[in-house]
Amino acid sequence: MTVDGKITTRRFSPIDFTSREDKQHLFQQRSLADAVLIGHRTLQKDNVRLGLPGEAMSAERLARGQSEYPLRVIVSNAGRIDGDLNIFRTGISPIVIFSTTRMPPRFRKSLREKATLHLSDTPSVDLAWMLRQLRVDYNVKRVACEGGATLFRSLLEAGCVDQLNLTIAPYLFGGKNAPTLSGLAQEFLPSGIRCSLTGMRTAGSECFLTYRVRPCARPKS
Repeated sequence: MTVDGKITTRRFSPIDFTSREDKQHLFQQRSLADAVLIGHRTLQKDNVRLGLPGEAMSAERLARGQSEYPLRVIVSNAGRIDGDLNIFRTGISPIVIFSTTRMPPRFRKSLREKATLHLSDTPSVDLAWMLRQLRVDYNVKRVACEGGATLFRSLLEAGCVDQLNLTIAPYLFGGKNAPTLSGLAQEFLPSGIRCSLTGMRTAGSECFLTYRVRPCARPKS
């Protein structure tokens, strides 16, 4: 995020204001996970494949007893996911979609040819249930969430985040219509989230922080 807390622009542009070091840091965190999780809107904007660069990280995964690439997981409440996105153009690892029965039939038909669908009969995806399904059905023990802010906020509200990897980039964007780490500038989280710093390093003008996350009661105003 920027120094003033913005994770993208007000147009939700793909992130291009961080260094190559930060991109490598992202890939490293992705490579450690059994599954990488992304929200539909972020996937549409960034149009990423959720792979890994080169062969070194894949080799390290295999040496740890993991699959060559992490499982790729998409979350979408409405389920209107474009089957021509880049993620569906590579078979590096299975793709799992968690959505609801709001997904229109034509999208179900198209996506079932490219991914495994888990559709719940609820207005939105129950994220705690989703994580349990990933553990039971796919033996996933570690999930890396790569955004966006709405999905990350929902995971925080559900008490499903235990670690935060945060890069602070040397920019100020200003304004109120660009999202922060936990969404747009609207309501507070239902309760405060306490973070304990467990790691910090700098590279150039960027600061890389690692926090242990645990929920706590919101302080009285």
